[in-house]
Amino acid sequence: MASLKLEHIKKVYDKNVVAVHDFNLEIKDKEFIVFVGPSGCGKSTTLRMIAGLEDISGGTLTIGDRVVNDVEPKDRDIAMVFQNYALYPHITVYENMAFSLRLRKMNNEEVHRRVCQAAEILGITEYLARKPKNLSGGQRQRVAIGRAIVREPQVFLMDEPLSNLDAKLRNQMRAEIILLRKRIDTTFIYVTHDQTEAMTLGDRIVIMKDGYIQQVGTPQEVFETPRNLFVAGFIGSPQMNFLKAKLVKSGNGYAAELYGIRVPLSEEKCALLAKNGTGTQDVILGVRPEHTQLVFNQTENTIEGTLRVNEMMGSELHLHVDLVDGTSVILRIPTLDLTEEQRRALTYGSKLRFTFPEKVAHLFDPKTEESLLFQEQ
Repeated sequence: MASLKLEHIKKVYDKNVVAVHDFNLEIKDKEFIVFVGPSGCGKSTTLRMIAGLEDISGGTLTIGDRVVNDVEPKDRDIAMVFQNYALYPHITVYENMAFSLRLRKMNNEEVHRRVCQAAEILGITEYLARKPKNLSGGQRQRVAIGRAIVREPQVFLMDEPLSNLDAKLRNQMRAEIILLRKRIDTTFIYVTHDQTEAMTLGDRIVIMKDGYIQQVGTPQEVFETPRNLFVAGFIGSPQMNFLKAKLVKSGNGYAAELYGIRVPLSEEKCALLAKNGTGTQDVILGVRPEHTQLVFNQTENTIEGTLRVNEMMGSELHLHVDLVDGTSVILRIPTLDLTEEQRRALTYGSKLRFTFPEKVAHLFDPKTEESLLFQEQ
């Protein structure tokens, strides 16, 4: 098992195209780290530099106590699981899993022990005599993971291993990876563009954009205290709503004014704003769809909008609402909270009113896009 340290890692391609800028991260032994971000953000490139499949243009990569910048991939004691499985089609599942061990000249008894043990962990013992073409996508991905497990590496690298699977199978495999992690208890680095995978799998999440780290934190930290507008919009589904507002300082307190209403901020938020010397200013106020509340019996201190789309999601409604200035927001409303009459009233073009609790408001500077409420952990 091993810790990793990435210090000022940089990747530059031909014509001075920089894919990864000054990447700094320490990964603890047995930690599950997830790199997440949109396509082209540099997450897979960073993973491939750790694996040795891409040269490091600058900085230092340490695995355990050893600098591995110039160490061959086969000598780094890592194992990688790819998006497209990368199985040999002409040999059996057993031989696919045993292949890397045979290259090491390992004795047959130990090869057999490791393959059978990995197959049992992954529930693929019955498929060992089959060839990959006779397996489903989920079964092939288990074989690819098994091929990595048998090597008993210090570090597991996974590059979007579930992206080729359908939604139901992705959910199932995600749960199996959580269980697998508990059984083999080693260091994992997992790359995905799916923020649901990142939130459910990672001990910590590294959120990337345009080759830069935007924020590193636990799933709860990045959800509750996003560092900037990008993180706030990327983490959460549907994404956070952003509204133009004015932050007003009054005595020792603060309030946000928007669309004719005044939202006093919680004592905790006021204390943090005061500590940072924040004054009256324009802000972007963020509120998550699940934190909005429909209001049917009052007009005071509520925001009015026009319903454009009503998505029935089973246990909740996703209401797409246009506000008076053209801003669009999404309200995520549990169906159990609504009467039948209220549900019928939520039709295209109808007027509705909503509010949100003061404690869930996020505040961002419109110029820097940085959170006014972020504290380093």
